[in-house]
Amino acid sequence: MEIHRLSQEGGAALLAEVEAALTAAEVAAVKVAGPPVAGAVQALAAAKESNRRVAVVSDNSAECVHEYLAVHGIGGTVDAVVGRPVLRPDLMKPDPYPLLAVAETLGIEPAALVLIGDSTTDVEAARAAGVRSIGFANKPRKRSTLADAGADVVVVGMDAVADALASAGVVQRRA
Repeated sequence: MEIHRLSQEGGAALLAEVEAALTAAEVAAVKVAGPPVAGAVQALAAAKESNRRVAVVSDNSAECVHEYLAVHGIGGTVDAVVGRPVLRPDLMKPDPYPLLAVAETLGIEPAALVLIGDSTTDVEAARAAGVRSIGFANKPRKRSTLADAGADVVVVGMDAVADALASAGVVQRRA
């Protein structure tokens, strides 16, 4: 990703070449990527069952995200995907652009969104966009890092998110 960010300095042709190579590598990597993290599929299902809309916001390409969702049979649980802005690595997180784009795509205000992220750039992007955030501390050292970055809540497992969504019940969709 850092090479991609730096490739902007080499001009449009280099940026496009790096973007294409990165996207191809990401899509190829899906075939060897592991399964979704424990509790993630349950969290997606619980969100859908409670009439919540789900989007994936990623610094990976949208093609890569769609491929991953398809390979794992969970594409139907996601309403929208906002991947890395093509040829605009400057708009990747921590820039708020991806979150503002997903809010626009879903037709809702950013303040109605909640981002679950495992990096400080996720939390920083959420704060910049006016979006609440759940820090996913998938490694022990991330608990304090995500909390210090300003995550509204920090969880150590996606099962906690799934349980919270399931216990919250069905909510009414806003028109």
